[in-house]
Amino acid sequence: MLVNLRHVLSRPLTIIGLVCMALLLLFNEPTSIYYYLTLAQLIFVPVMLEQLVLLKNWQRLIIATGQFAVTILYFTQNDFLILLCVLAYLLSTLIVASYGINRFLRRGFVNTAEMMIDIGLIYIVMGGLWFLAFHLQLNTGFSPIITWLTAIHFHYSAFLLCITVGLIGRLHMTRYYKFCCAVIAAGPMLVAVGITLSRIVEIISVSLYVLAIFSISFMKWPLPRMQRLFIRLAFLTLCFTIIWSFLYAYSNLSGTNLVDIPDMLDFHGLLNCLGFGIAIVIGWSLFVPPTKHYGFAFPVSKIRGRFSPTNKPVRGLVDDMASYVNKEEFPELVSEFYESTTQFELKASVQWATWFKPFAFVYQFISRKMGQLNLPFSSKTIMMDGEIWQVDPHHDGREKPRVWQRSVNGDPVFNAIYSTHQDASNTYMNIALPLPFSSMHGILQLSVKDRALYLTSDGQGDAGTYLAIGSYIFKLPLHEYFVIKEQQGALTATHQMTLFGMKFLQIDYYIQKKADS
Repeated sequence: MLVNLRHVLSRPLTIIGLVCMALLLLFNEPTSIYYYLTLAQLIFVPVMLEQLVLLKNWQRLIIATGQFAVTILYFTQNDFLILLCVLAYLLSTLIVASYGINRFLRRGFVNTAEMMIDIGLIYIVMGGLWFLAFHLQLNTGFSPIITWLTAIHFHYSAFLLCITVGLIGRLHMTRYYKFCCAVIAAGPMLVAVGITLSRIVEIISVSLYVLAIFSISFMKWPLPRMQRLFIRLAFLTLCFTIIWSFLYAYSNLSGTNLVDIPDMLDFHGLLNCLGFGIAIVIGWSLFVPPTKHYGFAFPVSKIRGRFSPTNKPVRGLVDDMASYVNKEEFPELVSEFYESTTQFELKASVQWATWFKPFAFVYQFISRKMGQLNLPFSSKTIMMDGEIWQVDPHHDGREKPRVWQRSVNGDPVFNAIYSTHQDASNTYMNIALPLPFSSMHGILQLSVKDRALYLTSDGQGDAGTYLAIGSYIFKLPLHEYFVIKEQQGALTATHQMTLFGMKFLQIDYYIQKKADS
């Protein structure tokens, strides 16, 4: 572990930060309260960043320029030079945030620990903006010292804390941990909103924030002893100093003077800088837990927007349902539907959740032009017509693609391209819906229960709903649940969709063989 620490100390950005900090301590007032932020800008942020991502040379150059710019600000009163310096530092925070955005777009709403790291990287821009507002004396609605403290807040409580919680999540992941992550991730913004708009919101957000931090502090971390000591020290310091934040919020609410700004600077700020910041950076410099997310490897359709399939018709959505499940476990009529889909007719009733109807009403004007995901707003039962055509596999890029084109009264509703893929344990139905410049993919896992067939994106392995844009594959917080069963010689099916766990759509199907088949 000490080898790792020496490696961190030998990196160019770390050396630049240490040298710049040493110059400030030699040639400026060593007890300056502004060093609380400067220490994070020169050392903490660059060290933590290089522990997480592989920087390119031009990115290192911009971040190093930001470090020099922060240092120069202590030696100049020239307005133009101040402007250049704060813009240079803001640009360096944008480089940091771009990594958070890029990581998130390559993964999406999956793996809470990695999302916390992304959020921490993105939050640094807020610190850069408040830093700019302070030095340019912009009217933020707050006093200069509050503006400065807000910049500190986004470097420590947002950047360092969110990344730390994410790294802990690589080691220890529970449902309660995820709840704490949601509170800590939203905490910096909620506290800021509370300070601006409502003392009650401020005290509630700070209370939840304190509870989440204390909860994370007492979780078990399977770390080497020396590293665990530093991380524990950091969290003990944070738990101790966060009480001052709570008392400050209570003072604002009650009108008392339990804790004021000078107290926050002398106690909360100093201990967070020395006890939390230094201990955290040293702790994670000893060892960074590896990520448990390695990207998505399933095949993705290359088709985007409107396209023309071949003129070769196909009977069914799949060749053989035995590729997915044991056909003997559910009625033969279900297999016939998937293997000879064109021999069946569908009636459907679309029901939007009440809370989602305003969005559905607006979206229908867009979906009509796209000719995709164009579901009716009314819940009236409608007849859906459908045709299935082969798709050029070289154009699509997946195995045996075929498109199921569904319409209502001649208006396109769905253009879904069906394919299949396997991993070590499952065979999935891989369904692509081409969209402008992108495609949405539903990777469905199939199972049988009580002679009913279940298809869901809320399953194991690759199962999920994804958006593919260029080289990015982004997992969406959408899930679909499809149940199909036989009743009195016909099929009934229920298709439900959820967003962040809340149901927003249900389609009820009645499926029967066509008279001429």
